[in-house]
Amino acid sequence: MPHDIVFIEDLRIDTIIGIYDWEREIKQTIALDIEMEADNRKPASTEDIDDALNYKAVAKSLIAFTEKSQFQLVETLAERLVEIILNDFDVPWCRLKLSKLGAVTGSRSVGVIIERSRGQNIGMES
Repeated sequence: MPHDIVFIEDLRIDTIIGIYDWEREIKQTIALDIEMEADNRKPASTEDIDDALNYKAVAKSLIAFTEKSQFQLVETLAERLVEIILNDFDVPWCRLKLSKLGAVTGSRSVGVIIERSRGQNIGMES
């Protein structure tokens, strides 16, 4: 099985995110770096976008979800975004880096990196 990666780098989205009262009243910018497993052999041979993992469709879906979300923790938002990628786009594996820009004085960004596979328990186990 090939290990091909389709990626989206530095996808910036404005959203309400944070635990402090002032953060609940403004939109802040997050940046996403995403790697998604996809077998690129078929789209390479057919040149048909329907055979490819459509990164534009993935980006539009994540933007729409994130812009209307209001999570307190970046961890929660990251988990939900990976769930969308794995479930809605039939991706077997995904690695997502979510950066909250300018959240800590002196740093460019802070955030989380998560890696998940379809079929893996996502979120807290009961």
